[in-house]
Amino acid sequence: MAKKVLIIATSCGSWGEELQAPWDACKKAGFEVTLATVNGKKPLPFQISVDPDFVDGVQNIKTNPKEVCDRVKALVESDEWANPLKFSEVNMDEYDCIALTGGPGAMIDMCNNWDLHNLIMKAYKSGKIVAALCYAVSALVFLRDPENDYKSIIYGKKICAHPRAWDFYGPGMKMTYDVWGETPDNQGMHDLWTPGFLWPIEDLVRDAVGPNGACIARINTNRENPQVYYDHPFITGTSVESSIAYGDKIVEVLKSL
Repeated sequence: MAKKVLIIATSCGSWGEELQAPWDACKKAGFEVTLATVNGKKPLPFQISVDPDFVDGVQNIKTNPKEVCDRVKALVESDEWANPLKFSEVNMDEYDCIALTGGPGAMIDMCNNWDLHNLIMKAYKSGKIVAALCYAVSALVFLRDPENDYKSIIYGKKICAHPRAWDFYGPGMKMTYDVWGETPDNQGMHDLWTPGFLWPIEDLVRDAVGPNGACIARINTNRENPQVYYDHPFITGTSVESSIAYGDKIVEVLKSL
């Protein structure tokens, strides 16, 4: 039987490739893929994540290959992401894996969401694969296990994190949440801005994994040398440059089980 994967996306601005790459990898592998968002609406990408000319001001590199931007836009314009489930509607018993995708919006509506935490905990307690990319790793940090003195579920594990050195943080920093492909009933948060990213995920992961775990946050990670790590049941990836490797690792692990 085909593996069943639940892919989670933010409704507050995904990073296009961080959703597209694992989505396409799982579909290509023949898995049954279901998408879920907090409100059941199509997840829309950050405008800058589908701009091939966008330059990351911290790393001073172009982050979005044109073919990736074109593919994300095609998915948004198609019906593939049109009818996601709400987190509250999902029965985790039906899936072999829950895969969280990233983008700065994940810090707003995913990382401390009770319904999503409930799904992750059910997957974790039943030994299913729990995957998270970039800032969606925060959802694992904040999910605490009452059967383990309320330590994070990633306590003692090796977990990838977006490096602190890459964070949008500094004097006068202002980050907006404009999305691409909005419609009258599915719009971005035009009035929202934050002073860079909401928190330094590397620091949070280092604390959450404890003294016997490890935080992997290589600043030399890039498309040619991505960073994804599997420490059962967790698959985690650094950031957008590791999106393809993240999707491939989910496929590899699920096929091995």
